[in-house]
Amino acid sequence: MGGTSPGGRDAVVWRNRALTLFDRVAVPVAVCDVYGAVLLANPAMAAECGTSPGRLRGRDVLDLFRPEEATQVDRIAEALRLRHRSRYQVTVRWPGPDGVERHGELTADPVSDTVDATPALLVMLRVLGDREPPAEPSASPATPAEARILALLAGGATTARVARDTGLTPDGVTYHLRRLSTRWNAANRTELVARAYALGVLTPGVWPPAAATEPTEGDHRGHGVT
Repeated sequence: MGGTSPGGRDAVVWRNRALTLFDRVAVPVAVCDVYGAVLLANPAMAAECGTSPGRLRGRDVLDLFRPEEATQVDRIAEALRLRHRSRYQVTVRWPGPDGVERHGELTADPVSDTVDATPALLVMLRVLGDREPPAEPSASPATPAEARILALLAGGATTARVARDTGLTPDGVTYHLRRLSTRWNAANRTELVARAYALGVLTPGVWPPAAATEPTEGDHRGHGVT
């Protein structure tokens, strides 16, 4: 009469215990093949994707969680190709079950029964929180000093010329421009000037460029003393 050997029975018992723990742990966890296809996911991981564990099977983990930097993924792929067995982390973002974009870190640990075997990936997700939407421009998107600097830049002034005309040092001008670049998420001075017109900081259709709060040459002429 055939039967399962004691060693085989022990293996089944421990496998069942591991699966029970896998399902009950609150941390989002999945097991993927070396190419990133989900083989097994626990309910916590499925909940982050707004679905059930069974529906995640076969999905590419990088389709579910978008990497912030593609180079991170390329380095991991190369390391796995060379059979390196380090722990790998990828910064990711994804649409949460409530529709709000979330961000966090995926940690991937290669695991296999033997050193020479092709590893699977034990993937754990660390949720850092919801990604805040970009801040809306304030009612006063630029101070009078910043608006004056932008008007001079729009007219083609160099940093040195702006410093002379505003009474600031060149470093002071650069400081104001850096603050504006951060506030408006502008990549360069050309984009700063364009944003200034779009936000109403500079008056459109006048030359030389002027801040919206400053009187233009036309205003001076139109209100001259008779």
